[in-house]
Amino acid sequence: MPDGIETRIGRGCGHGVKIGKLTIIGLGLMGGSLAKALKAASAVDQVWATGRRSASLEKGLELGVIDHWSLDLAEAVKGADVVLVATPTLIAEQILADLQPLLDDHMVVTDVASVKGNIQQAAERVFGQVPPRMVLGHPIAGSEQSGVEAARAELFKDHRVILTPLPQNDPAAVQLVRDMWQCAGAEVVDMPVAEHDAVLAATSHLPHVLAYTLVDALAANGSAKDIFRFAAGGFRDFTRIASSDPTMWHDIVLANQDAILSGLDDFSTHLEYVRKCIADGDGAAIKQVFERAKSARDEHFLGQYLATRKPD
Repeated sequence: MPDGIETRIGRGCGHGVKIGKLTIIGLGLMGGSLAKALKAASAVDQVWATGRRSASLEKGLELGVIDHWSLDLAEAVKGADVVLVATPTLIAEQILADLQPLLDDHMVVTDVASVKGNIQQAAERVFGQVPPRMVLGHPIAGSEQSGVEAARAELFKDHRVILTPLPQNDPAAVQLVRDMWQCAGAEVVDMPVAEHDAVLAATSHLPHVLAYTLVDALAANGSAKDIFRFAAGGFRDFTRIASSDPTMWHDIVLANQDAILSGLDDFSTHLEYVRKCIADGDGAAIKQVFERAKSARDEHFLGQYLATRKPD
Protein backbone atom coordinates (compact mmCIF):
# COMPACT_ATOMS: atom_id res chain seq x y z
CA MET A 1 0.00 0.00 0.00
CA PRO A 2 1.44 3.44 -0.88
CA ASP A 3 2.54 5.49 2.11
CA GLY A 4 -0.14 7.93 3.19
CA ILE A 5 -3.17 6.34 1.56
CA GLU A 6 -4.68 5.40 4.92
CA THR A 7 -4.04 8.79 6.49
CA ARG A 8 -5.38 10.79 3.58
CA ILE A 9 -8.58 8.80 3.19
CA GLY A 10 -10.83 8.04 6.14
CA ARG A 11 -13.52 5.42 6.53
CA GLY A 12 -17.09 6.25 5.66
CA CYS A 13 -20.52 5.34 4.21
CA GLY A 14 -20.58 1.87 5.74
CA HIS A 15 -18.90 0.18 2.78
CA GLY A 16 -15.29 1.33 2.92
CA VAL A 17 -13.27 4.47 2.37
CA LYS A 18 -14.32 8.08 2.40
CA ILE A 19 -12.64 10.04 -0.38
CA GLY A 20 -11.08 13.36 0.50
CA LYS A 21 -10.92 14.76 -3.04
CA LEU A 22 -12.45 13.28 -6.17
CA THR A 23 -11.54 14.80 -9.53
CA ILE A 24 -13.70 14.05 -12.55
CA ILE A 25 -12.21 14.53 -16.00
CA GLY A 26 -15.10 15.00 -18.40
CA LEU A 27 -18.19 15.96 -16.40
CA GLY A 28 -21.31 14.33 -17.80
CA LEU A 29 -23.96 11.78 -16.85
CA MET A 30 -21.59 9.17 -15.40
CA GLY A 31 -19.19 11.40 -13.51
CA GLY A 32 -21.98 13.68 -12.34
CA SER A 33 -24.09 10.78 -11.09
CA LEU A 34 -21.15 9.30 -9.20
CA ALA A 35 -20.45 12.67 -7.59
CA LYS A 36 -24.09 13.02 -6.52
CA ALA A 37 -24.21 9.46 -5.18
CA LEU A 38 -21.02 9.85 -3.15
CA LYS A 39 -22.19 13.18 -1.77
CA ALA A 40 -25.54 11.66 -0.80
CA ALA A 41 -23.66 8.88 1.03
CA SER A 42 -21.30 11.39 2.71
CA ALA A 43 -18.48 9.44 1.09
CA VAL A 44 -16.55 12.37 -0.38
CA ASP A 45 -15.37 15.67 1.06
CA GLN A 46 -14.94 17.66 -2.15
CA VAL A 47 -15.51 17.08 -5.86
CA TRP A 48 -13.54 18.84 -8.54
CA ALA A 49 -14.09 18.59 -12.28
CA THR A 50 -12.14 19.56 -15.35
CA GLY A 51 -12.63 19.41 -19.08
CA ARG A 52 -12.01 21.25 -22.32
CA ARG A 53 -14.98 23.60 -22.11
CA SER A 54 -16.38 25.53 -19.19
CA ALA A 55 -20.12 25.24 -19.93
CA SER A 56 -20.72 21.81 -18.39
CA LEU A 57 -18.38 22.60 -15.51
CA GLU A 58 -20.25 25.80 -14.69
CA LYS A 59 -23.54 23.90 -14.93
CA GLY A 60 -22.22 21.20 -12.60
CA LEU A 61 -21.25 23.83 -10.03
CA GLU A 62 -24.60 25.59 -10.40
CA LEU A 63 -26.46 22.31 -9.82
CA GLY A 64 -24.33 21.43 -6.79
CA VAL A 65 -22.94 18.31 -8.47
CA ILE A 66 -19.36 19.53 -7.99
CA ASP A 67 -17.71 21.93 -5.58
CA HIS A 68 -14.93 23.36 -7.76
CA TRP A 69 -13.81 23.29 -11.37
CA SER A 70 -10.83 24.32 -13.44
CA LEU A 71 -9.85 24.11 -17.08
CA ASP A 72 -6.30 23.55 -15.82
CA LEU A 73 -5.84 19.79 -15.42
CA ALA A 74 -2.91 20.23 -13.02
CA GLU A 75 -4.96 22.40 -10.68
CA ALA A 76 -7.95 20.08 -10.82
CA VAL A 77 -6.05 16.89 -9.96
CA LYS A 78 -3.62 18.35 -7.42
CA GLY A 79 -4.02 16.47 -4.13
CA ALA A 80 -6.76 14.22 -5.53
CA ASP A 81 -7.28 10.83 -3.91
CA VAL A 82 -9.27 9.52 -6.87
CA VAL A 83 -9.17 10.73 -10.48
CA LEU A 84 -12.08 9.52 -12.61
CA VAL A 85 -11.56 9.60 -16.38
CA ALA A 86 -15.04 10.01 -17.87
CA THR A 87 -14.17 11.38 -21.30
CA PRO A 88 -15.15 9.90 -24.67
CA THR A 89 -13.30 6.63 -25.19
CA LEU A 90 -11.12 7.63 -28.12
CA ILE A 91 -9.54 10.63 -26.39
CA ALA A 92 -8.63 8.67 -23.25
CA GLU A 93 -5.05 8.10 -24.44
CA GLN A 94 -4.42 11.83 -24.70
CA ILE A 95 -5.96 12.33 -21.25
CA LEU A 96 -3.63 9.68 -19.81
CA ALA A 97 -0.64 11.32 -21.48
CA ASP A 98 -1.66 14.66 -19.96
CA LEU A 99 -2.06 13.00 -16.56
CA GLN A 100 1.28 11.19 -16.59
CA PRO A 101 3.45 14.00 -15.15
CA LEU A 102 0.76 14.93 -12.63
CA LEU A 103 0.28 11.60 -10.87
CA ASP A 104 1.66 11.15 -7.37
CA ASP A 105 2.06 8.15 -5.11
CA HIS A 106 -1.37 8.66 -3.53
CA MET A 107 -3.65 9.10 -6.53
CA VAL A 108 -5.85 6.29 -7.74
CA VAL A 109 -6.97 6.61 -11.36
CA THR A 110 -10.04 4.84 -12.68
CA ASP A 111 -12.46 5.22 -15.56
CA VAL A 112 -16.01 4.50 -16.74
CA ALA A 113 -15.31 3.48 -20.35
CA SER A 114 -17.54 0.85 -21.93
CA VAL A 115 -14.51 -0.80 -23.59
CA LYS A 116 -11.56 -1.86 -21.49
CA GLY A 117 -9.09 -3.32 -23.98
CA ASN A 118 -8.37 -0.04 -25.74
CA ILE A 119 -7.95 1.77 -22.38
CA GLN A 120 -5.49 -0.89 -21.25
CA GLN A 121 -3.55 -0.57 -24.50
CA ALA A 122 -3.57 3.23 -24.28
CA ALA A 123 -2.19 3.09 -20.74
CA GLU A 124 0.51 0.66 -21.82
CA ARG A 125 1.58 3.01 -24.62
CA VAL A 126 1.67 6.01 -22.28
CA PHE A 127 3.17 4.43 -19.13
CA GLY A 128 4.86 1.28 -20.43
CA GLN A 129 2.35 -0.77 -18.45
CA VAL A 130 -0.91 -0.02 -16.66
CA PRO A 131 0.21 1.75 -13.45
CA PRO A 132 -0.41 -0.12 -10.16
CA ARG A 133 -2.90 2.51 -9.02
CA MET A 134 -4.86 2.67 -12.28
CA VAL A 135 -7.93 0.45 -11.91
CA LEU A 136 -10.07 -0.04 -15.01
CA GLY A 137 -13.82 -0.09 -14.41
CA HIS A 138 -17.17 0.11 -16.17
CA PRO A 139 -20.56 0.85 -14.56
CA ILE A 140 -23.35 -1.08 -16.30
CA ALA A 141 -25.81 1.77 -15.98
CA GLY A 142 -26.78 4.72 -18.07
CA SER A 143 -29.54 6.58 -19.81
CA GLU A 144 -30.43 7.77 -23.27
CA GLN A 145 -30.02 11.22 -21.76
CA SER A 146 -26.56 12.73 -21.49
CA GLY A 147 -24.79 15.64 -19.85
CA VAL A 148 -24.39 16.69 -16.24
CA GLU A 149 -27.98 17.96 -16.23
CA ALA A 150 -29.13 14.32 -16.46
CA ALA A 151 -26.99 13.19 -13.50
CA ARG A 152 -28.84 11.50 -10.66
CA ALA A 153 -27.61 10.01 -7.41
CA GLU A 154 -29.53 6.74 -7.84
CA LEU A 155 -28.19 5.93 -11.34
CA PHE A 156 -25.92 3.13 -10.07
CA LYS A 157 -28.18 1.78 -7.33
CA ASP A 158 -28.63 -1.98 -7.72
CA HIS A 159 -26.64 -1.93 -10.97
CA ARG A 160 -23.37 -3.75 -11.57
CA VAL A 161 -19.97 -2.16 -11.94
CA ILE A 162 -17.35 -4.36 -13.58
CA LEU A 163 -13.74 -3.93 -12.53
CA THR A 164 -10.99 -5.50 -14.64
CA PRO A 165 -8.02 -5.56 -12.24
CA LEU A 166 -4.63 -6.56 -13.58
CA PRO A 167 -1.88 -8.57 -11.82
CA GLN A 168 0.23 -5.47 -11.20
CA ASN A 169 -2.60 -3.49 -9.59
CA ASP A 170 -2.11 -2.34 -6.01
CA PRO A 171 -4.74 -4.26 -3.98
CA ALA A 172 -5.41 -1.13 -1.91
CA ALA A 173 -6.21 0.83 -5.06
CA VAL A 174 -8.57 -1.88 -6.31
CA GLN A 175 -10.30 -1.94 -2.92
CA LEU A 176 -10.68 1.82 -2.91
CA VAL A 177 -12.39 1.81 -6.31
CA ARG A 178 -14.56 -1.13 -5.24
CA ASP A 179 -15.62 0.68 -2.07
CA MET A 180 -16.31 3.87 -4.00
CA TRP A 181 -18.78 2.16 -6.31
CA GLN A 182 -20.39 0.27 -3.45
CA CYS A 183 -20.93 3.62 -1.74
CA ALA A 184 -22.79 4.68 -4.89
CA GLY A 185 -25.12 1.69 -4.45
CA ALA A 186 -23.60 -0.61 -7.05
CA GLU A 187 -22.78 -4.31 -6.98
CA VAL A 188 -19.12 -4.65 -7.94
CA VAL A 189 -17.81 -7.69 -9.83
CA ASP A 190 -14.43 -8.52 -11.36
CA MET A 191 -13.86 -9.75 -14.91
CA PRO A 192 -10.86 -10.16 -17.25
CA VAL A 193 -10.49 -7.38 -19.82
CA ALA A 194 -11.06 -9.54 -22.91
CA GLU A 195 -14.10 -11.24 -21.39
CA HIS A 196 -15.58 -7.86 -20.43
CA ASP A 197 -15.27 -6.53 -23.97
CA ALA A 198 -16.77 -9.68 -25.52
CA VAL A 199 -19.71 -9.74 -23.08
CA LEU A 200 -20.44 -6.03 -23.49
CA ALA A 201 -20.23 -6.30 -27.27
CA ALA A 202 -23.06 -8.85 -27.17
CA THR A 203 -25.24 -7.35 -24.45
CA SER A 204 -24.81 -3.60 -24.93
CA HIS A 205 -22.84 -2.55 -27.98
CA LEU A 206 -24.62 -4.80 -30.50
CA PRO A 207 -28.12 -3.77 -29.30
CA HIS A 208 -27.17 -0.10 -29.71
CA VAL A 209 -25.88 -0.72 -33.23
CA LEU A 210 -29.12 -2.55 -34.10
CA ALA A 211 -31.32 0.19 -32.61
CA TYR A 212 -29.49 2.98 -34.43
CA THR A 213 -29.57 1.01 -37.69
CA LEU A 214 -33.27 0.18 -37.45
CA VAL A 215 -34.29 3.78 -36.77
CA ASP A 216 -32.00 5.05 -39.52
CA ALA A 217 -33.45 2.55 -42.00
CA LEU A 218 -37.02 3.44 -41.11
CA ALA A 219 -36.28 7.17 -41.18
CA ALA A 220 -35.12 6.75 -44.79
CA ASN A 221 -38.40 5.02 -45.70
CA GLY A 222 -40.83 7.05 -47.78
CA SER A 223 -43.53 6.34 -45.19
CA ALA A 224 -41.33 7.28 -42.22
CA LYS A 225 -43.77 9.88 -40.90
CA ASP A 226 -46.59 7.32 -40.55
CA ILE A 227 -44.23 4.63 -39.27
CA PHE A 228 -43.12 6.76 -36.35
CA ARG A 229 -46.58 8.22 -35.82
CA PHE A 230 -48.17 4.82 -35.28
CA ALA A 231 -45.26 3.11 -33.58
CA ALA A 232 -46.37 1.23 -30.48
CA GLY A 233 -44.70 0.60 -27.15
CA GLY A 234 -42.54 -2.26 -28.36
CA PHE A 235 -40.91 -0.08 -30.99
CA ARG A 236 -40.34 2.71 -28.48
CA ASP A 237 -38.83 0.31 -25.95
CA PHE A 238 -36.50 -1.33 -28.46
CA THR A 239 -35.34 1.91 -30.08
CA ARG A 240 -35.09 4.04 -26.91
CA ILE A 241 -31.33 3.54 -26.86
CA ALA A 242 -31.06 5.09 -30.32
CA SER A 243 -31.53 8.40 -28.48
CA SER A 244 -28.18 7.88 -26.75
CA ASP A 245 -25.23 10.18 -27.43
CA PRO A 246 -24.01 9.40 -30.99
CA THR A 247 -20.48 10.64 -30.31
CA MET A 248 -20.08 8.35 -27.30
CA TRP A 249 -21.37 5.33 -29.22
CA HIS A 250 -19.28 6.16 -32.28
CA ASP A 251 -16.23 5.92 -30.01
CA ILE A 252 -17.40 2.68 -28.38
CA VAL A 253 -18.05 0.96 -31.70
CA LEU A 254 -14.60 1.83 -33.04
CA ALA A 255 -12.87 0.96 -29.75
CA ASN A 256 -14.49 -2.50 -29.58
CA GLN A 257 -14.54 -3.07 -33.32
CA ASP A 258 -13.46 -6.73 -33.46
CA ALA A 259 -15.87 -7.99 -30.79
CA ILE A 260 -18.78 -6.02 -32.28
CA LEU A 261 -18.06 -7.30 -35.79
CA SER A 262 -18.04 -10.85 -34.44
CA GLY A 263 -21.40 -10.24 -32.79
CA LEU A 264 -22.82 -8.67 -35.95
CA ASP A 265 -21.67 -11.65 -38.01
CA ASP A 266 -23.32 -14.12 -35.61
CA PHE A 267 -26.51 -12.07 -35.54
CA SER A 268 -26.56 -11.72 -39.34
CA THR A 269 -26.31 -15.49 -39.73
CA HIS A 270 -29.19 -16.02 -37.33
CA LEU A 271 -31.27 -13.27 -38.95
CA GLU A 272 -30.73 -14.82 -42.36
CA TYR A 273 -31.98 -18.14 -40.97
CA VAL A 274 -35.13 -16.49 -39.61
CA ARG A 275 -35.64 -14.69 -42.93
CA LYS A 276 -35.44 -18.03 -44.77
CA CYS A 277 -37.96 -19.56 -42.35
CA ILE A 278 -40.37 -16.71 -43.04
CA ALA A 279 -39.81 -16.89 -46.79
CA ASP A 280 -40.44 -20.67 -46.71
CA GLY A 281 -43.53 -20.25 -44.55
CA ASP A 282 -41.94 -22.60 -42.01
CA GLY A 283 -44.19 -21.79 -39.08
CA ALA A 284 -42.81 -24.56 -36.87
CA ALA A 285 -39.24 -23.27 -37.18
CA ILE A 286 -40.33 -19.66 -36.60
CA LYS A 287 -42.26 -20.65 -33.50
CA GLN A 288 -39.30 -22.68 -32.25
CA VAL A 289 -36.99 -19.64 -32.53
CA PHE A 290 -39.50 -17.42 -30.73
CA GLU A 291 -40.09 -20.00 -27.97
CA ARG A 292 -36.36 -20.48 -27.42
CA ALA A 293 -35.87 -16.74 -27.19
CA LYS A 294 -38.76 -16.28 -24.76
CA SER A 295 -37.59 -19.15 -22.59
CA ALA A 296 -34.00 -17.88 -22.48
CA ARG A 297 -35.03 -14.33 -21.61
CA ASP A 298 -37.64 -15.36 -19.04
CA GLU A 299 -35.28 -17.80 -17.37
CA HIS A 300 -32.56 -15.19 -16.99
CA PHE A 301 -34.49 -12.04 -16.14
CA LEU A 302 -37.25 -13.62 -14.05
CA GLY A 303 -34.61 -15.56 -12.10
CA GLN A 304 -32.60 -12.39 -11.63
CA TYR A 305 -35.71 -10.52 -10.44
CA LEU A 306 -36.68 -13.24 -7.97
CA ALA A 307 -33.13 -13.41 -6.62
CA THR A 308 -32.98 -9.69 -5.92
CA ARG A 309 -36.61 -9.07 -4.81
CA LYS A 310 -36.93 -8.03 -1.19
CA PRO A 311 -39.18 -10.23 1.00
CA ASP A 312 -42.74 -8.97 1.50
